[in-house]
Amino acid sequence: MMVNVCGHGLCESCVDLLFLKGSGACPECKIPLRRNNFRVQLFEDASVEKEVDIRKRVLRDFNKKEEDFNSLADYNNYLEEVETIIYNLTNNIDVVNTNKKIEQYKRDNKEQILKSKGKLGRDEYELEELLELEKQMEEARKLEIQIEEVESKKKKIREKEALIDELMFSNADAKNIIDTFAQQVQQEKEEKSKQVPAKATQFSTGIQFGRQTQASFLPVPVDEGPLYRYQSITFTTDGPRPPSDYELTNKGFINHVRAETEQERAGGFKSVIACKRALQDALVGLFHTKKVATTY
Repeated sequence: MMVNVCGHGLCESCVDLLFLKGSGACPECKIPLRRNNFRVQLFEDASVEKEVDIRKRVLRDFNKKEEDFNSLADYNNYLEEVETIIYNLTNNIDVVNTNKKIEQYKRDNKEQILKSKGKLGRDEYELEELLELEKQMEEARKLEIQIEEVESKKKKIREKEALIDELMFSNADAKNIIDTFAQQVQQEKEEKSKQVPAKATQFSTGIQFGRQTQASFLPVPVDEGPLYRYQSITFTTDGPRPPSDYELTNKGFINHVRAETEQERAGGFKSVIACKRALQDALVGLFHTKKVATTY
């Protein structure tokens, strides 16, 4: 993809067609364009590409530093004015007057601009560095794609030659050979589609993102035994059956038992539990009889 000063992207073939007659305009915004102003689009968003280009051009002339101003407030006003100019040009707001303002500034600050042009500001330096890194990554991606395409073409040629050789020199049925070859190709396509792409851990500029942890977790153990089945606990009390929860509530067993507080209820405790436990302890063993050993 190629991009010009207007920020609208065109492929390289469309750019060649656009300038067949010697001059051309943007198909989207109809702005007259120059062939030598087209450059490779580095960012996916064309608006970002346009803003980066405008920012570079504006900062070449608006290159004052903080030490060139008497106070921090004056420097901040200057930066705000620069950002307003970039915003207007990027969004096509009052372009004519904005360009007039830029030309007037260049005439009024000609000596200052020439003096500071040799010094590369920190922001512009970082921008140039990011652009260079992005360009290198783009070239590496293109080279990798080209290598994959060449290898894929060579593999297809080898497979066709192997199929032809087998058809010529094998005694097997030709239909079976072709069916086997088609199955192998289909199986390779399915395996390729199942391959999960590697998870990205960095941006195209090499900056890491996400939680970079080295900790690994053990697999969850799987028990192949029988499923769990709940069985209520039964035990011999040797005494009368204690009342149920319903009987405790409706027959007045808990009328003289302190009610549980809100905090106790939240923790799972109820006064019915304490009453039932006390009655169970009182009734246990009442039917117990001592076994007398008999001798013969």
